[in-house]
Amino acid sequence: MTLGRALSVAIVGMTGHVIDVEADIALGLPAFTLVGLPDASLTESRDRVRAACANSGHPLLQRRITVNLSPAALPKAGSGFDLAIAVALLTAQGVLAGPAVQKYVHMGELGLNGRVRPVRGVLPATLAAVRSGRPDVVVPLANEAEARLVPGATVYPMETLADLIRLHGGEPGRHWAELEQASLLAVSADGRVSPGLVRPASAGPGDLLVGSPHVVAPRLAALPGPQPDLADVIGQKEARRALEVAAAGGHHLLLMGPPGTGKTLLASRLPGLLPDLDDEEAVEVTALHSVAGTLDPATGLIRRPPFQNPHHTCTVVSMVGGGSGLPHPGAASLAHRGILFLDEAGEFGSQVLDSLRQPLEQGDLVIHRANGTARFPARFLLVLASNPCPCGFAVGNGLNCVCSPNARRRYLSRLSGPLLDRVDLQVDVPPVSRADMAGEERAESSATVAVRVKQARAVAQERLQGTSWTCNGEVSGSYLRTRLRLPPAVTQDVDRALDHGRLSIRGHDRVIRVSWTIADLAGRVRPDRDDVAGALSLRHRGQVVV
Repeated sequence: MTLGRALSVAIVGMTGHVIDVEADIALGLPAFTLVGLPDASLTESRDRVRAACANSGHPLLQRRITVNLSPAALPKAGSGFDLAIAVALLTAQGVLAGPAVQKYVHMGELGLNGRVRPVRGVLPATLAAVRSGRPDVVVPLANEAEARLVPGATVYPMETLADLIRLHGGEPGRHWAELEQASLLAVSADGRVSPGLVRPASAGPGDLLVGSPHVVAPRLAALPGPQPDLADVIGQKEARRALEVAAAGGHHLLLMGPPGTGKTLLASRLPGLLPDLDDEEAVEVTALHSVAGTLDPATGLIRRPPFQNPHHTCTVVSMVGGGSGLPHPGAASLAHRGILFLDEAGEFGSQVLDSLRQPLEQGDLVIHRANGTARFPARFLLVLASNPCPCGFAVGNGLNCVCSPNARRRYLSRLSGPLLDRVDLQVDVPPVSRADMAGEERAESSATVAVRVKQARAVAQERLQGTSWTCNGEVSGSYLRTRLRLPPAVTQDVDRALDHGRLSIRGHDRVIRVSWTIADLAGRVRPDRDDVAGALSLRHRGQVVV
């Protein structure tokens, strides 16, 4: 047989596509041609596969080899196609039986010695395989836990190419049998390779071998440290209230104040107020982190809302995603269903900040590149923390500020009007007084506030049942003005602000959304005029808007 086939998966954005890998071995001058829009790392698989097959006892024939990745018009990237290419070539050489091989989907990178190494994106790739009706997936041993997170998948973890040959009914050649004992080295507890230790068959992929060759010490999971608690925050009653409203309704938040007033402290406590992700959200978030290569498979599905805190020197690409070749997710997508916190927001580049307008409005990011287009979900809660000026002390009478008026304008101009118009809650965080410190013992804990947040979210979900929204911050303006329309007597303050040009129509809708959240937290069926006035005050940093 000179033609072999195997299946793999290509990831474009968050979408997996099953790829048919075809290998043809023909007479002619020795050559290895790989076609089907491969990137540089995939093109280099020719040398990895050739060496891995040779070191597994089945060297490739010295003939003209052509490998096609179909559909050819779809860009392919990464080293995860190595296993499928090797299986297709070994099938073409007659080492493996073709029909038995084609029911499996293969993912994994090959080392020169035949080791199967972990790759990114195994979870969404496995999900794509199962949805295409091919639940049998072959993955690297290190990715086994990640692949098993997908319901309905039958996972075959592989440590070596020789193991895969045995799975498909073949026999590793003599060369591998001679090298197997030497190459299967155990790792001692201090991380050094020890030739005298042999890994027993009972050892798991995360186990370490210590002392005797047959004593297995399970890898210990890191114990979680103490979680940040809202009770640690001194004073800041209004900011704490804004934090609770933001968590309950999924509303974006701006904290403005001088240095040392607790802006970062408050933002770091926000994740503790959010409820756990449901099953669908957890799979989506975990798949995103798998594609980005930041997932620890030992932790299982990501159940807690993620928290991303990029440095102010980050670029547009690192914020929204992209890069050379096929786009990769950025910090905005990694914060999906969680929190994106931009500390010292005035220090971020204006282009970086304005690049967040699309995800704030639509909940996803569409990245266009020459090699393809990728769509990443990015429905996050944005928290901005900023000083009022470069020195940070332009508060109150401003006597302590050393910045010129032009410096203040330049500093805050990076927070553009269109961006701030999408931020529902904008509050001042003033300096803490001695009276605030004296009342520290009266501060509520995160657990207490989280109960109210969970109850408010449950009320909103019941009200929004039958829609695609889960919290008030996601509701569209048209839905607010029809199904959730409030009487004119309730909305007269916000209507007057719109008439006087102090609010845009977008800002009007966002104030109404916040008023629904305030009502949910208070246990009211629908907002009253005080709730709308409170939402309007929270949007304008406590100032009265009429």
